[in-house]
Amino acid sequence: MAKPQKKLFLLDALALIYRAHFAFSKSPRISSRGVNTSAIFGFMNAMIEVLTKEKPTHIGVAFDSSKKTFRHEQFPEYKATRQKQPEDISVATPYIKQVIEAMHIPILILDGYEADDIIGTIAKKAALADFEVYMMTPDKDYGQLVEEHVHIYKPAFMGKPAEKQGVKEVLDRWQIERIEQVTDMLGLVGDSVDNIPGIPGVGEKTAQKLIADFGSVENLIANADQLKGKLRDNVVNFAQQGLLSKQLATIHLDVPLAFDEDKLRHTEYDKPRLSALLDELEFKQMKGRLLGSNYDEQPLPTAFQNKPAQGQMNLFDSPGDENPAFLPFPNMGAVSPSGASDLPFDFGSIGSETVGVDTSGVDTSGVDTPSVDTPAPAAPKKRTKKTPVQAPVASGSEATPDAVT
Repeated sequence: MAKPQKKLFLLDALALIYRAHFAFSKSPRISSRGVNTSAIFGFMNAMIEVLTKEKPTHIGVAFDSSKKTFRHEQFPEYKATRQKQPEDISVATPYIKQVIEAMHIPILILDGYEADDIIGTIAKKAALADFEVYMMTPDKDYGQLVEEHVHIYKPAFMGKPAEKQGVKEVLDRWQIERIEQVTDMLGLVGDSVDNIPGIPGVGEKTAQKLIADFGSVENLIANADQLKGKLRDNVVNFAQQGLLSKQLATIHLDVPLAFDEDKLRHTEYDKPRLSALLDELEFKQMKGRLLGSNYDEQPLPTAFQNKPAQGQMNLFDSPGDENPAFLPFPNMGAVSPSGASDLPFDFGSIGSETVGVDTSGVDTSGVDTPSVDTPAPAAPKKRTKKTPVQAPVASGSEATPDAVT
């Protein structure tokens, strides 16, 4: 069967954010405004690595909802032992969501479900729609979802290269015969991170032997009389806890979330918004990687571009045969550039004071006139009778009311 041409990457956001945060714990990145940007930087590096090296045609980022899930209803102590989320991660997460949105990558989130449920549901639907799917996460639980065209992608970390895990790699990792036995392993061993209890006294090695002998948690419990000593007692006494643990560790594939491949398509970024965010975060090199090193350098107008020196350029000169750098008003060369002298009104008096005006109509009072050759004045126009006009006061204070209502 031919390998699918469409490639979908689904990112487990919170798992990657935590991983990035703790990777920089000994030497965090702090911006000039005092913001710890380690988690943002690490998350973005991981995402950029995928975009540049793997070149997915489609991509989405899944987040956990802040609401409790169906697992909390099954087991109120689910994740109860987790420490409070570090404040720096709480600050970083909104920035990460803004960056993802600016990159036009859809955010996948639904109340009552965890990111792995969302990723699992979409991954299985995408595989049926002729996609090669990669679930980007360090979480071992995703092994239960792996199949021919659904893989785990563990990003590079602390000098270790990125790793792709398919069916063979997952089976080898757990030492099991079938992918569905990943949940049996998790049900027996438990998960201290999520406070899934498992069966006391059963570690990974013991669980591997039990699954090899009995195939599943259910069959193990049904044949517990074949066990001996403390192990038999624990399997009998904590049988229901083992079954519950398997249920809690099972990723649900029925999340009511539509699979719309067009919305997951990798498209062009919102460059102005992304540029502003990267500037605020002080990610200069990352900005160059995403937008190009010359993104903010806008091309100069032709008139301002460098040309061979031809003496000092006047502001109104036209460089070479190009358009002028600045277009003057049409009447700038007139002796009365305002054009007031051509109007049928007399602006010459304000109150009882007179403004000094020469015979050509140009105000020269108090002005030092440079010694230049002046063209001969044009013949005077025939003057018409002008109507005296009272000019308004110079200050707006007299026209302003004492109180504003």
